[in-house]
Amino acid sequence: MANLNKTNINGLLLKNDFLTVSEENLLLDHIDSSPWDTSLKRRVQHYGYRYNYKSKVIDNSLFEKLPDWLENLKKKIQKYFDLDYSFNQVIINEYEPGQGIASHIDSTASFDDIILSVSLHSACVMEFTKDDTKVPLLLEPRSILLLLLSGESRYEWKHGIKAVKKDRGINDEIILRQRRVSITFRKIIDK
Repeated sequence: MANLNKTNINGLLLKNDFLTVSEENLLLDHIDSSPWDTSLKRRVQHYGYRYNYKSKVIDNSLFEKLPDWLENLKKKIQKYFDLDYSFNQVIINEYEPGQGIASHIDSTASFDDIILSVSLHSACVMEFTKDDTKVPLLLEPRSILLLLLSGESRYEWKHGIKAVKKDRGINDEIILRQRRVSITFRKIIDK
């Protein structure tokens, strides 16, 4: 594990250029050839266990094995971070310009300690909030974000993406959003 950008939030790490452009394009090809769930405001795909957003619980009856292309990405993540961790739930979110996600903490009753998210195709700013503190973090295409069990990033900080068509970057530059796809790996808590 090298070249990680530590943030000023304990347990939150960001690695830019985790994927190559060709790896990103191959993942997008697989994603775009798979069916989308359109029951939310954004399109999603579920692999492994399905998370019910209304009841906020895992539906244990809908387990589906991860496809090979996600297994390969999972293995790359495990090797890079030296993780002996059994991710068994993946959600893929598609965000068109102007779409976001409300500030939240991933369900602590459903998901275990480590959460990883890979960003594809477009940059966006994810905002982390705790009490009155707000920390914006630019997620570049092909980057990976790691919320670790050892820090407060997983359980004390909310994260969300504003529903806007452009973001302000590090030096106040304007970043026009394009279609962004995120792949989030989680592990369900065994019941």
